[in-house]
Amino acid sequence: MKMPNFMIIGAAKAGTTALYKYLEEHPQIFMSPQKEPRFFALEGEKIDFRGPGAMTRFRYVTDIETYRLLFKNVSNELAIGEASTWYLYIPKAAKGIRHYLPNVKLIVMLRDPVQRAYSNFLGLRREGVEPLEDFAEAMVAEKERMENNWSPTWHYQQKGFYYNQLKRYFELFEKSQIRIYLYEDLKANSTNVVQDIFGFLSVDDTFVADTSQKHNVSGIPRNKALHQFLKQSNPLRGFMHSFVPAKLRKRVKNNLINLNLQNKNQSLLPEIRKQFIEVYREDILKLQELIDRDLSQWLKV
Repeated sequence: MKMPNFMIIGAAKAGTTALYKYLEEHPQIFMSPQKEPRFFALEGEKIDFRGPGAMTRFRYVTDIETYRLLFKNVSNELAIGEASTWYLYIPKAAKGIRHYLPNVKLIVMLRDPVQRAYSNFLGLRREGVEPLEDFAEAMVAEKERMENNWSPTWHYQQKGFYYNQLKRYFELFEKSQIRIYLYEDLKANSTNVVQDIFGFLSVDDTFVADTSQKHNVSGIPRNKALHQFLKQSNPLRGFMHSFVPAKLRKRVKNNLINLNLQNKNQSLLPEIRKQFIEVYREDILKLQELIDRDLSQWLKV
């Protein structure tokens, strides 16, 4: 049975869902039907995560047989991939990937760590599984949550220390196997980023994906009750998935439960940003040397 020859390994809330969707459009690329199987981060573990809905809202793959089944429908695709953002963050993942897939190609998306953490927080607030309303409070609560075995989904701050996370991969894989992009790259010109990845994966790079759709945008729903209703299993949701095309479903969702992204209350206060920039400063400076990219914008308030 086929196994992946490439994967998107992170970071969370850095455009990985959009990238997964764009790559999925290519006829020569197979993406696992489950985004975020998290296998290499969790292989052989007995999962008992804490945190609201941690054991009911997410699917975890912990054995190689189940993981292989994700790729049972591969036919003639040249590039076979999956996307699990925990792979960048969880230390054991790099060695697991190296063990099973030594020649795999790795795609990394990085985002300003403060904005990444805030987007992560807003996303979980949107889903109704972040009980704290204040971002700074949630960042402070992280240490205690980790001690109580809350899922990495709530590790807002720790997931932003990219230097050591990436260093693990550079120590185990050839640089030619790793392609790094910034969230800003994807925002500025998603078509160019996707075309470059097609070349990296050795598939037809003249194919143009539809990058106009927005995916996994963070924010707070205007209508929380309707948002939760459409997220849960119910006859209306089943009808929409069976008979309504995906693009139209997306448009309906955006119109009915459009996220309040322009709400001034969703902006990160400068004093809070300044506080957490200092937390990341040393890591950012080391990271820009490691990946040879200017990250000075990440250090601005």
